This record gives sequence, structure tokens and C-alpha cells, in this order.
Amino acid sequence: MADEKKMLSSRLTLIARHLSRSPAALISTRKCQFSVNQNQKLTVNHRGNMYRTEERGAPNTLEHRIFFRNEFGPISPFHDIPLFANHEQKVFNMVVEVPRWTNAKMEICKEEPLNPIKQDVKKGKLRFVANCFPHHGYIWNYGALPQTWENPNFVDERTGCKGDNDPIDVCEIGHRVAKRGDVIQVKVLGTIALIDEGETDWKVIAIDVNDPLASQLNNIEDIEKHMPGFMNATVEWFRIYKIPDGKPPNEFAFLGDAKPREFALEVIEETHEHWKKMVAGQVDCHGVNSTCVSAEGAPCKVSISEAQEIVKKCPELSDGPIIENEVDKWHYTHLLK
Repeated sequence: MADEKKMLSSRLTLIARHLSRSPAALISTRKCQFSVNQNQKLTVNHRGNMYRTEERGAPNTLEHRIFFRNEFGPISPFHDIPLFANHEQKVFNMVVEVPRWTNAKMEICKEEPLNPIKQDVKKGKLRFVANCFPHHGYIWNYGALPQTWENPNFVDERTGCKGDNDPIDVCEIGHRVAKRGDVIQVKVLGTIALIDEGETDWKVIAIDVNDPLASQLNNIEDIEKHMPGFMNATVEWFRIYKIPDGKPPNEFAFLGDAKPREFALEVIEETHEHWKKMVAGQVDCHGVNSTCVSAEGAPCKVSISEAQEIVKKCPELSDGPIIENEVDKWHYTHLLK
């Protein structure tokens, strides 16, 4: 009988130890491995699992918002999600705003506290990007690198233009169609420099580290080798996508040529430094709301309970209207040769 009690006590102790490990602790200790090349394995903290989204308001309306949460409560995807998933090995977190093949122009809202994702508005109406044949919507998972800022106070000597006051845009070219609000870890391959109405608008080209092609794509030239025609299609997409709205073709720095990985990494590091100064209140923020929960050096931090109150000010999730068929229209737009 004494032996049975002793055995039962041991089992209860083991169960207690197991239960004492919270879900957050279990998540934070998980790792994922992926190949960068044939000779190197990288290990990245599996932080993407720590984030989830909370929708508020009715989809397809002006009030719809997508807030972000970690295991503790609401956060800002702009300021609280770290730029680096692995700083030493240059693996980055990416916030997905627009999944591939969709055309609702969703973006991190710079002006609102906690910076939820919302749909861009043009002339009082929700904005949908025109579908330029043969594409429907965006041809990559499109989003942003958190904790970066293209500084409108600063003339980029590489392009001769000031920044566009946004976090850096990312085109993730992997095979999986992501979900809006996903936080994925990406390897940077290079960048192109769109000049949008006189402002520098970097478009970083990257791939999900878990994509089957990730081990074979290590620089911008590898894309043509394994995905022939994709970069040409990318440049054309950005050049013509505003033409159906009556605007001229977009222009690029460097004649539209893509710059390599190391060049892109320098741009990212530079915009990260600009973000640090902006979120700390050291420069003119040009209307960017820096309300956050945990960003280092930020004076506008709020508590978890205060962040929750910000979210609750938005209406609860409800059914929205059906989108009109007009947003699926194809536009046969091509550049004159």
C-alpha cells in the first residue's frame, strides 16, 4: 500500500510539472529549422505562433479593423512585433496585409492607436487594386516589415527621393497563399525601388523560410533561375497597376533593376534606425501613431488593459455587405512599346 501511494505521488508530481508549463512557455521554446543553402542550417524562434488577430466591425465597410494580439493581449503590429526573427542570421518577421490573388488594399493603419490593419479609402470608398490582365489582385503575399519606417524627413541618396512615411513593403514569393494578418518569417533576396509620386517606396523581395524553394533562393538572381519571368512580371505589375485609375505608369530607381540581398539588408537596417528615432519621438513622425505596448524606447506605451480598451472602442465583429462584382473586372492594360 505504501508503495502504491508513493507511485501515485510521483505520477501527480510529474503531471503538476507538465501543467506548470504554460502554453506561452511551450510556444516560446519551440524552434523551426530551415535550409538557407546546402551547407548551412538556421534555427529561428517560432514566434509566428505567438500572434493572432482579432477582427472588429463589419468586413467590407469603413469600420472594419484587424487588431493583433500576442499571448498577453493587444499589440501594435507596426511597433511591437520585432523586425528580426533571428538578427544574427538576418531572418525577418513579415506582417501579411494582402494575401496573394486578392485585391482589397489592406494596410497597417499608421494613424490609429495600435495600428490595426484596415482597408485603404479613396474618395470615401474602399479601395480595391485594379486587376491588370492576366493577374487578379496581388501576385505575391504582400505586407510590411515591422519596426521599419521610410522617413519622409530624409532624402535617400540612392534614389534622390524622400521616404513615403510607411513601413517597408514586402513581396513574399513563396508557394503558399498566406492569410491576412499572418506573421511569417522570411529570407530577404533583394529589392526594387518604386518611385511613387516622387517618394521612395522600397519593395523588398523575400521568401518564407519554410517554403520548399527557400534553400535554393539566396539572392535576387536565383529567382530567374528557379522562377523564370517572375521578376519581370513583378516590375510590370508595379509599373501598370495604377493605369486603370487614370494615372501614368509608375517609375523606378535604377531603371527598374532589382538590387541584391546585401543592398536590401542595408536599406532595411537603415529604415529600422529611422523607426527607432520616430517611435522615440526624436523626429517629426508625420502623423504616425506610436501607441504601443512593449517597443523599446517608446514613450507612448500603454498597459495591456489600456490596449484592450482601445480595441473595445471599435464595434464588435459582424456580417458585412457582399462585394460588388466590379472589383473582379479585368483591365487589359499594357505598356506601349
